[in-house]
Amino acid sequence: MSRDNNKTRIQKYGAGLRRFSVMLAALTMTGVPVIPAGAAEPVKVPAQARAMSAAELYVLYRNKTWQWPDGAGRMQEKDRTFIGWSGSGNDTRWAEGRWVLSDTGLMCLKAEWHGVQTKQANKTCFRHRIYEDTIYQKKEPSGSWYVFKHAKAADSDEFKKLIAEDTVSAQLAKLQPFTQQADAKQQPFSAQAPNGTN
Repeated sequence: MSRDNNKTRIQKYGAGLRRFSVMLAALTMTGVPVIPAGAAEPVKVPAQARAMSAAELYVLYRNKTWQWPDGAGRMQEKDRTFIGWSGSGNDTRWAEGRWVLSDTGLMCLKAEWHGVQTKQANKTCFRHRIYEDTIYQKKEPSGSWYVFKHAKAADSDEFKKLIAEDTVSAQLAKLQPFTQQADAKQQPFSAQAPNGTN
């Protein structure tokens, strides 16, 4: 085996480890339970790129469902409501909150995530820059920039995971009663007598 072949295999192995570490980070229970796949391939944002405006971000995300490997989030136009779900089995969680935009290119998902016997408020933000119709995105505060949408959209673009169909509401309708029932079962027993009795 030649030295060049070994070098190529080592480079591929290193790239695989970087992708794996990104997937491990996605498994943490803080924030939106996903890191977009494109984040595995950091890019340098051109110096001429500018922050996307709130209006541009609104058009990009309004009434869209962002499909994740193990769930989805929906940015509804009405009241800028955000709903989402993630996980499976006892690790399934659902969220309700808002999506918030700024003229500094920031789109944030502020929501309360509910699971079996858990409830956690969270805020996850993504920064966006644009240059010659290519949109760059990174998760704040410490994510790497990657191409969210190429000027000529590619099938591998994270942008392609934004769909018009609402695949979240039906899932929430199933999950909400399940987690609420589990929470009710865990409520401490009250020794207090019902009203009107001694």
